[in-house]
Amino acid sequence: MRQRAITAFFFATVMLGGIFGGEYTFLALFTLVAAGCAWELSGLVFKDEEQFVVLRRIVCAAFTTVFFVAFGGNTVDIFPNISIKVLGIIPILFGVFATFELFLAGKKPFSNIGMYLLSVFYIGIPLVLLAWIAHGEIYHPNRVLGLLLLVWTNDTGAYLTGRTFGKHKLLERISPKKTWEGTLGGAALTILMAWGLSFLIKDFTLTQWLALSVVAAIGSNIGDLVESMLKRSVGVKDTGTFLPGHGGFLDRFDAFIFCLPFYWLALQIV
Repeated sequence: MRQRAITAFFFATVMLGGIFGGEYTFLALFTLVAAGCAWELSGLVFKDEEQFVVLRRIVCAAFTTVFFVAFGGNTVDIFPNISIKVLGIIPILFGVFATFELFLAGKKPFSNIGMYLLSVFYIGIPLVLLAWIAHGEIYHPNRVLGLLLLVWTNDTGAYLTGRTFGKHKLLERISPKKTWEGTLGGAALTILMAWGLSFLIKDFTLTQWLALSVVAAIGSNIGDLVESMLKRSVGVKDTGTFLPGHGGFLDRFDAFIFCLPFYWLALQIV
């Protein structure tokens, strides 16, 4: 418990410092998140390969990180106007990964190609969307904090409500501890948090905040379950050990990353 508390304190300090330090510290923070999550994801999906596993993980993490920096960096004019070229980048990535696997002689080369691209789509693109949400004409750190708070509120509310009142399992096959009571309790608290944020952070309207809270309430749970499904499929408990007592990067950011494309979509619609 003490280790978890110490890790949580330093985690929160780094997150707040990165978010509120400015647009470049934001980019640096989530570049680290992209690299860490991709490294851990690749460790799971390439688990069955017998050779060149570390090399594959390096390539996977490097491409995901570069993708985020390239497309997220256009918000701070590091790579202006690169976003319009995304359709050309994707088949180029396929060609690079296919050539890479051609020489590594893996047991399942096309599955491996898919896993490199999975990392870009699962981690790289959602974090790019976060960078776009955070930047209007200027950088808005409160937007990032608000989106994180919705996910954290849902997770904490679901845990506390489920622990107190939980009886009916949500999806026991994947996550034995998740309950419907916890899910509904977390959703209620997330909506309440969104209502409060609408008074404190004026970047979004009340309607937008409520829409974002619905995304967080549903997406957080699905994101957790998807990552649990992945971990169960390869027989591991945590994706990594970078955060003692809390697991790895992907364990901490799975729900948030899963919500990001739907956050972006909600803001386009509402």
